[in-house]
Amino acid sequence: MVPRLAPRCPLWPFRWQVACTPGAFVQQSTWAGPSRTPVWGRLHGVQGTTPLVRRGSSSTSSQAPEVALTCERYPVRRLPFSSVSEEDLATFERIIPRRVITDPEELEASNVDWLRTVRGCSKVLLKPQTSEEVSHILRYCHERNLAVNTQGGNTGLVGGSVPVFDEIILSTALMNQVISFHDVSGILVCQAGCILEELSRYVEERDFIMPLDLGAKGSCHIGGNLATNAGGLRFLRYGSLRGTVLGLEAVLADGTILNCLTSLRKDNTGYDLKQLFIGSEGTLGVITAVSILCPPKPRAVNVAFLGCPGFAEVLQTFSTCKGMLGEILSAYEFMDAECMQLVGHHLLLARPVQESPFYVLVETSGSRAEHDAEKLSGFLEHVLGCGLVTDGTVAPDQRKMEALWALRERITEALSRDGYVYKYDVSLPVDRLYDLVTDLRARLGPRAKHVVGYGHLGDGNLHLNVTAEAFSASLLAELEPYVYEWTAQQRGSVSAEHGVGFKKRSVLGYSKPPEALRLMQQLKALLDPKGLLNPYKTLPARA
Repeated sequence: MVPRLAPRCPLWPFRWQVACTPGAFVQQSTWAGPSRTPVWGRLHGVQGTTPLVRRGSSSTSSQAPEVALTCERYPVRRLPFSSVSEEDLATFERIIPRRVITDPEELEASNVDWLRTVRGCSKVLLKPQTSEEVSHILRYCHERNLAVNTQGGNTGLVGGSVPVFDEIILSTALMNQVISFHDVSGILVCQAGCILEELSRYVEERDFIMPLDLGAKGSCHIGGNLATNAGGLRFLRYGSLRGTVLGLEAVLADGTILNCLTSLRKDNTGYDLKQLFIGSEGTLGVITAVSILCPPKPRAVNVAFLGCPGFAEVLQTFSTCKGMLGEILSAYEFMDAECMQLVGHHLLLARPVQESPFYVLVETSGSRAEHDAEKLSGFLEHVLGCGLVTDGTVAPDQRKMEALWALRERITEALSRDGYVYKYDVSLPVDRLYDLVTDLRARLGPRAKHVVGYGHLGDGNLHLNVTAEAFSASLLAELEPYVYEWTAQQRGSVSAEHGVGFKKRSVLGYSKPPEALRLMQQLKALLDPKGLLNPYKTLPARA
């Protein structure tokens, strides 16, 4: 995906009215200028948006019920790590003066995940500013056998960013400096604690964009993005972070600083060590800096929001989209009717098109507004004319682009307000992507409030969410391992982009063979022999 920027050529009103007969339509041309880019599907206004609540910020009421301790809700036992002493706190104070937090009220937010489903009981939060300070902290923790939980923006959805017991929380929040930016190559070098949205603004001012965009961009840190190998809304256009990250710096468990912060596009000298840390979720080392390649900022961006009569039409529209839009296609997102109902009910976001079983958001980005407008217009005429799409709207300005994107980006927030959320993030063959949602609705019946599906169809990534009034062990037993077994039968992945964290570490075997799991354990033992870094996460517990 690319930034929701107003195109340089405005989208003038040009309406389409859908007739009752599938595939038939009546054209109503209402010219307001020379551009022929349509605003179509009765030119619905995109209204009713509420201020964005960023993931990671406090969007829950101060009266929200206390989250159960992870160690009480889940069958997990504390490993024989040392406990933090007064002497330890004094040592940390010498390493990072006035940045050792022990106030329980300040610690509360860092002990609880954003979904409010897991909670640790850490007694200390450390805020280093440099890689050298991280090195001193980890070297001391290694000597004292103190476990460490690295934390960025705490926006994760699988319990990987908060302690399970009393692990020390190592926050990268103050490691937020841009080190360098090259305005010819577009290579950005920065510390790991930089917030994604702030980096986006920084590079956009220089006519580039970040290759990554997430709903949590206002809170998430770039280091956490790398540690979880976050996918997001621009994956279809720019691919994985494994391709756009050129280098990184990480501090190992014993305090060794591994400087692989290269800015080279090509480097074939030995093993590509940065790939070990991308997606390792803080279990192999603490990422402290990153070098990343930023693409040029598109000069023309369009966003369309469409209604489809069925999931088969969603798939056919995607195939048509790829064929007709080609190189300018930058995002293709889908959501079902229940998602739209939830963002309307909990967030008061207005539905911009007539009610449909499915909705699709299409974004294009390119260098010539007239060229892109012509291709988009042809695509929209085709899918409407053949009945793949029954209604739609194209945003005429930046504000309405943001409003259309909010319908997709804020689904997670709406779900969090609907009750307890069981979240699944899976990769599946695109033709079977929605079958899992349908099967679960039949399986669960009235025991679930809502069973919804949405996600990145172009990436084969389904976000499956089930809501209930409160956590229920019996409902969880109906969901797991059923969801993972179903995914494995389709040769899918039990984690497409959210990572493994605490919640999914026991189900890696559904996506990885025993030989791969053994090799992962060996790598962990090599780089962190005491198991101090983010324990209880990512890898299955040893027998």
